[in-house]
Amino acid sequence: MADQNDSFIREVNDEIRSEQMQRAWRRLGPIIITVAVLVVLGTAGYRVYEYWTDDRSSQSGDQFLAAQKLAADGKTDEALKAFEALEKTGFGSYPVLADFRSASLLAQKGDQKGAIAAFQALGKDKAVPEALRDVAHIRAGWLLIDNGTYEQVSAEVEALATPGNGMRSSAREALGLAAYKAGQLDRAREWFEQIVEDTQAPRNVSSRAQIMLDNITAATKTS
Repeated sequence: MADQNDSFIREVNDEIRSEQMQRAWRRLGPIIITVAVLVVLGTAGYRVYEYWTDDRSSQSGDQFLAAQKLAADGKTDEALKAFEALEKTGFGSYPVLADFRSASLLAQKGDQKGAIAAFQALGKDKAVPEALRDVAHIRAGWLLIDNGTYEQVSAEVEALATPGNGMRSSAREALGLAAYKAGQLDRAREWFEQIVEDTQAPRNVSSRAQIMLDNITAATKTS
């Protein structure tokens, strides 16, 4: 009799658990299924996106290399057109790289005004990484040494000539040369002295700065 009672109790408990599971499934089942579907779709979507981005990046890389080949072969105008197309349709960082190469090619073919404008535009473009914007300012500043005024060079690079900035030596050299060209020898001396006194300045830049300081000293003695 006791065994029958135990058996009956177990059956009742099993029925209760079964009903509880059914109620729980009716309540939570749709949510579980929805989450499972979203996980599957999310994984599939990520894979599709990954393939799409890899494919586009690969295509842009091939376009960039082809444009580089044209430039290396001396086909400047064709290279400029190829880089211009990449600027418009390229993926990832390739449009910015194409902008830089286009600006450099303009300088190489003698279009200094166009090159300066291109580098200045890159320097102001907030979508371009800060480090590359700084490089663009330096490139514009150096081109302005022979194609602009000291004030124009200063507007491009003086903010980079501060202690601790990784491009301070190039910025100071550009400022020193621009001042020297403008006949502002005292100002030029200050910039070149900052380079020479900077123990972390590249040796070649420091050597050039010392040569300019010697030239300034000689010029002031004879005047």
